Amino acid sequence: MATDTDRMVPVAFLDDLDETGQTVVQENGRAIALFHHEGEVYAVDNRCPHMGFPLTRGTVEEGMVTCHWHHARFELAEGDTLDPWADDVQTFPVNVRDGEVYLDPDPPSDVPATVRWRNRLADGLHENITLVMAKAVIGLDSADEGFHTPVETAVNFGTKYRAAGWGRGLTTLGCMATLYSQVGGRDKRRAMFTGVREVADDCAGEPPRFQQYAFDNRDLSKERLLSWFRDTVEVRDADGAERCLLTAVAALDPTDVADILFTAATDSLYLNAGHTLDFINTAFATLDHIGWAGDGDTEESNAAKVLASTVEQLTGATRSEELSSWRDPVDVAALCFDAADRLDDCVAAGEGRTWEEPDGFVDTLLSDDPEAIIDALTGAIREGATRTELADAVVRAATRRVAWFATNNEFNDWDTVHHTFSYANAVYEATKRTSTDALYRGCFDAAISVYLDRFLNSPRAPLPDPDESDRDPEAIRADLLDCFDQQGEVNRAASLVSEHFDAGGDPADLKCVMGRGLLREDADFHTLQNVTWGLERFDDATSDEERRLALIAPARYMAAHFPTRRSNEQTFSIATRLHRGERLHESE
Repeated sequence: MATDTDRMVPVAFLDDLDETGQTVVQENGRAIALFHHEGEVYAVDNRCPHMGFPLTRGTVEEGMVTCHWHHARFELAEGDTLDPWADDVQTFPVNVRDGEVYLDPDPPSDVPATVRWRNRLADGLHENITLVMAKAVIGLDSADEGFHTPVETAVNFGTKYRAAGWGRGLTTLGCMATLYSQVGGRDKRRAMFTGVREVADDCAGEPPRFQQYAFDNRDLSKERLLSWFRDTVEVRDADGAERCLLTAVAALDPTDVADILFTAATDSLYLNAGHTLDFINTAFATLDHIGWAGDGDTEESNAAKVLASTVEQLTGATRSEELSSWRDPVDVAALCFDAADRLDDCVAAGEGRTWEEPDGFVDTLLSDDPEAIIDALTGAIREGATRTELADAVVRAATRRVAWFATNNEFNDWDTVHHTFSYANAVYEATKRTSTDALYRGCFDAAISVYLDRFLNSPRAPLPDPDESDRDPEAIRADLLDCFDQQGEVNRAASLVSEHFDAGGDPADLKCVMGRGLLREDADFHTLQNVTWGLERFDDATSDEERRLALIAPARYMAAHFPTRRSNEQTFSIATRLHRGERLHESE
């Protein structure tokens, strides 16, 4: 490390240091350890970068100091560690003049803070070390790079180091990027920590992914690429499908690419229990955050690596027309395909018309007559219902399935109603980014899934009726967090959310508290999704009833799944305290 004598300050006498072998000095509020070892003087930060244990309570041998708390090892001259989970330790230039030790207490860094923390985040992702990722997220946020850099770094990692491509981890990352704007303060950091650690966990132990290449011919039309892509997906040809898609990304605009993907995603019914379309929609939402093109440092665009990674979700998917539940005792798959065959005629009939949603339309979607449900949907299209309008109605029905979920069902069936809701929500969100009428088919699939979930609302869970409340909204929010501290308080959670509306509380504050309740837990994938999409759904709801339901449904879901052990919150707390310079250990 370079030495600038103008910044050197005297800190110890060499004879005293030679006698003891080590000492601690305080400079600029920092404890610095001095070691006299093998005839040389070394200065390092006395706090072990892993968890802050004093290095002077460690062992110095053969040019290396070993921390006694977790046995992290550091080379004394430059601070390099042998243990990536520990990080390198800060060193300080020293020299000896006239029997006195001088050091530079504030040496310039050769690496900007943002670069250092981005590199450490990459290390944490590669090694799947949660504490390193937490430290990096906090460090990036302190350097004003707390959103884009973690998302982009994790996307780059996740699309490269998981052979199966886009999955649970990257979808969670996309959810957390969406949730980021709904929460405040340290919860933004928690959201990013949750997203990146889930990417690392999903990739851990997996083989890397080797991406295909676009065709050299970039003059191919959208229609031709769409036809090829659908055909290759149909026969489960992942390599061929990926080359077609990469060519579309290179040659077409984003809307056309979205048309191609969402058309293929609705050629079959309710792929992978709804995950496929949901994952693809989240991939597009993630591109909204990091940009379609990327930073220009590489020839490969963000869109290419992100969207190509979703192909396995299409070619390897379970198709619901292959499932007995969609074929027997009622062949609802045939109803969906028949409606799809009539779709062009329905759209043509509705051209130029304006749809007015009839009273009881959502009730029809919640009925036990699948033919009436499909007839209601196709009739709405004939009357001019847009893709977004129809999808919105189906999401409202799906939201009720979650809000009305009866707790006498098996616990795992929470996931069943959640899958329907997340799929319906993905169809709705996809209508904002594509012009393809194929998403009407997604409405058919989602509505039939709502129908198949009907017994999970038998009986319907009671929901609180709107009523005036003179309670302080802040106290209600505190009670809601307490509610999540207890198992099984599902109906109480719903009551508290409703009461917050009754008391005139600010919904933004309520969403922040729900976000806090979510992010402090070791929440599973579906819970993270459910709450994120519920909060997002609130923003699109157009009536007080729908806004209440949008938050009541995820609150019930949270209460059913909480509390957890909160081990990740413990890690985040340790990283936060270390960033502040707090002591984690007890002195002897």
